[in-house]
Amino acid sequence: MGQANQTQLTEFILLGLSDDPHTQKLLFILFLGIYMVTVLGNLLLMFLVRADSRLHTPMYFFLCNLSLADLCFSTNIVPQALIHLLSRKKIISFRRCAAQLLLFLIFGCTQCALLAVMSYDRYVAICNPLHYSSIMTWRVCIQLATVSWTSGILVSVVDTTFTLRLPYRGSNSISHFFCEAPALLALASTDTQTSEMAIFLMGVVILLIPVSLILVSYGHIIVTVVKMKSAAGRFKAFSTC
Repeated sequence: MGQANQTQLTEFILLGLSDDPHTQKLLFILFLGIYMVTVLGNLLLMFLVRADSRLHTPMYFFLCNLSLADLCFSTNIVPQALIHLLSRKKIISFRRCAAQLLLFLIFGCTQCALLAVMSYDRYVAICNPLHYSSIMTWRVCIQLATVSWTSGILVSVVDTTFTLRLPYRGSNSISHFFCEAPALLALASTDTQTSEMAIFLMGVVILLIPVSLILVSYGHIIVTVVKMKSAAGRFKAFSTC
């Protein structure tokens, strides 16, 4: 047993949400339904935006990016969770776990950045409408989308590196239905303080900064809309947000 504990783990066991077979079947139906709605909704949005030239605007461009990130985010987690709900052996290899962690963080962090970019887009459209077309050019939109995806990738690489660099030689049972950094750190065979601090700092960057930008943008939007004299104008402005 002592020798086995010195060997780096090659696979993990995902304990999931329940051990009860009946509950697992109900969860399978629930997750499958939600996943199908998510996939169809995102694909439909992207198809409509591509097919309708009237929707070739910055707002819908960013919505397409958000839909793509959301689609990939869900596909990275849900299909495997569905398989494990119907299987006895809920095993995932170390490499697949690492890949799932990396992709989960990329798409999740990218969504955070995209939401901040979209709030800025609405800020310019409502608070500075006369200069909207000159500010939100397609070049700027592509640059903002690129920054969003790049920030998601950078944060993901840092978090994944600090999580997987640790030795895992003890228990291989993850108290979750997918590979997430906190659940993996709980299994590490050494002190995780440095990794936890790095992940926390990355969380501040990718969560608090976008939230702050969103709050500032919508704060200006609310002030601008309240000052509008036309009720129809206020309704139209709020509807785009």
